[in-house]
Amino acid sequence: MPIPIPSFPAFDEPRPVLSKDGSGTAPHEQSPVEALALLDDEQEWTAFSRPLAQQAGCWESNVLIEGMHCAACALTIEDAIKGVPGVRDVEVSSGSHRAKVVWQSQAVAPSLWMQAVHDAGYRALPANDAFARERRLAESRKALWRMMVAGLCMMQVMMYAYPAYVAQPGDLSSEMEQLLRWASWVLSLPVIFFSCGPFFSSAWRDVLHRRVSMDLPVALGMLITFLVSSAGTFDPKGIFGHEVFFDSLTMFVFFLLAGRWLELRLRDRTAGALETLMNRLPNSVLRLKSDGNFERVPVRRLQVGDVIRVLPGEAFPADGVLLQGHTSVDEALLTGESRPLTRQVGDDVISGSHNLSAMVQMRVDRVGAETRFAQIVNLMEGASTSKPSLARLADTIAKPFLIAVLVAAGLACAYWWQTDPERALMVAVSVLIVTCPCALSLATPAAMLSAAGALARRAVLVRRLDAFESLAGVDTVMFDKTGTLTRDAMVVNQIHVRAGTTSHQALSLAAALAQYSLHPLSRALVIAASSSKVAGRWQLDQVTEQAGQGISAKVGTVDAVQPRLSVRLGSASFCGVVPANANANALQVHLSDDAGWLASFEFQEDIRPDALETVAALQRAGIRVHLLSGDASEAAHRVAYKVGITEARGNCSPQDKLDFLRAAQEQGHKVAVVGDGLNDGPVLAGAHVSFAFGQAVPLAQAQADFLVSGGRLMNVVDALLLSRRTLTIVRQNLSWAAIYNAVCVPLAVFGLLPAWLAGLGMASSSLLVVLNALRLSKDARIERKI
Repeated sequence: MPIPIPSFPAFDEPRPVLSKDGSGTAPHEQSPVEALALLDDEQEWTAFSRPLAQQAGCWESNVLIEGMHCAACALTIEDAIKGVPGVRDVEVSSGSHRAKVVWQSQAVAPSLWMQAVHDAGYRALPANDAFARERRLAESRKALWRMMVAGLCMMQVMMYAYPAYVAQPGDLSSEMEQLLRWASWVLSLPVIFFSCGPFFSSAWRDVLHRRVSMDLPVALGMLITFLVSSAGTFDPKGIFGHEVFFDSLTMFVFFLLAGRWLELRLRDRTAGALETLMNRLPNSVLRLKSDGNFERVPVRRLQVGDVIRVLPGEAFPADGVLLQGHTSVDEALLTGESRPLTRQVGDDVISGSHNLSAMVQMRVDRVGAETRFAQIVNLMEGASTSKPSLARLADTIAKPFLIAVLVAAGLACAYWWQTDPERALMVAVSVLIVTCPCALSLATPAAMLSAAGALARRAVLVRRLDAFESLAGVDTVMFDKTGTLTRDAMVVNQIHVRAGTTSHQALSLAAALAQYSLHPLSRALVIAASSSKVAGRWQLDQVTEQAGQGISAKVGTVDAVQPRLSVRLGSASFCGVVPANANANALQVHLSDDAGWLASFEFQEDIRPDALETVAALQRAGIRVHLLSGDASEAAHRVAYKVGITEARGNCSPQDKLDFLRAAQEQGHKVAVVGDGLNDGPVLAGAHVSFAFGQAVPLAQAQADFLVSGGRLMNVVDALLLSRRTLTIVRQNLSWAAIYNAVCVPLAVFGLLPAWLAGLGMASSSLLVVLNALRLSKDARIERKI
């Protein structure tokens, strides 16, 4: 099967494939070699790869793998890609069906290691392929058809087998009994040649490549059952006797296909968050030409400075600034803000967000890998291909376990052959089917990918799945202050006024001057006046701003009832007078008029509204909470007191924070660090698990395990509690897989487990693991009760 070029349909689909210049070519006009050669164009690499800054000349590609079903498949694909010279590293996840390949551009081209995947019997597609979901839906429809055919034939075969189970000796003539067998054999043919097709093709591929996967023992069981039953039909007096097992064959094929179809649907839901995010960008966009008209061009051709038009319902394809129009945007998957946000001329918009209400024009400021959207996608791709230690252990034992299954089936068959050859083969079939380690290989990745998807919908990105294991054992959380517990903005804390003046009057006058300044404290005054609804009807003339000092103006009322005054807003030296009752250590702005000092406004950092709730929830969970800040000790303790933290330290350098972390770790504590990701790199890297908080986190590339790009501090608590639930479900899945094999294998070896029941057990075990993991991906609010 040829490999499709990035973001375009596969060549076996009836859709034209667009070449780089936009021209259409029919599917049959391009050979597989030509299609792979297109991937070697460096301009195409950015569609599915990114250069690694720390490794010169190396690229990291993320691809989807089609045709794999188990951990053994993942190991086979890893071995195939690693065998290509120039490939530095490979990770293939059996849970997400994704692969991360690090390759050296001077030594190998993408087509070579993708061809290695193809030669191994699988197919590699760019991770952002626009038609990946369509192919998955087509695969699901085929699986449904196979299951329905198997189910219909199973019911008919069971109907023909029922008389043989209930008839008394002499009730059925030999001719009637033989006719029922022939009818069952005919009805089993569609099951073998159509419904069992994927199992046989996968097994044959494994035989040709001299390897073992989970489909090999299953296919052997199906084939042996059909051949033994056919022998009993054609030659009732032969060595295998007259017993037939068409009912068992059709039944366990139906159960296996039903389990695989449901697993396919559930896995599609699990991967939904990542795919929804990755495929948000449009394929093309309207770009303004020099003559004033718009032309539709591929998104990858956009350049910085281009002016584009974005229609309602489309996603913004790049980061930029609105030049025309007024609209609402949806940034839920990028920032965690669930409500539509208003954007007007001059406002920034980010790629991946959706234009909801009106047509707008924007100037492109950042494209491709420089956009915040691309950073987030790279982080999520890395998480989806990473392997937790428990999953790596399951993958490691998958192949030896399958070999042991084949050996155990052969020994069981040899043991029973001495007394009952017919039963010997059916015992071997039961052993082959019941011991398939699908549930074991899915136990860990299914749960952790579901949890990562749930957090992604809350704008919490998981950089590595191993972090769930670390976070579940945390007993101490260390917060930074600025940008984490507090926002970057300031708020008015107290107002001191001159006798005869009210705080509302002073705030109204100060806001009237502050609206002419872009200083953060001026913005805080305007916001405070607006929220308090104390705006006055002031008329200002001769407004002058002295940089770093303040604003002066002539102020009077609109109705001219009061005389015009010279008013100043700014620093103490600029205003000329400092009141005796003001706090000299507080951050202040003063207001004065012709009579002297009029008012002083004290500011403090804007504490996040959910900071107190977050700290209380962590403490209820039995977690110690510390605050370490580089700001003054008084400011650190003031914030700590307001959010309920009893242990706080100020004047901390990055080295002081790192020393505190190491001391806590030496005492046996497992510490999570929550910082803004800008100047806390050492302590974030040294923690057991770390959260980088703030809007700039993805661009800062902080050394964090969880990236909180939204504004909710409670996401830290959500991640902590979800990690505990995740580890609980992983243990449940592993326990179930172990108990299932411990109980069913002896039953199969001793001939107490018929083939149809073995098939039901195998399908049910895998399905139960995936369903249990799916509980983590629900959109319902994460329960915070400990």
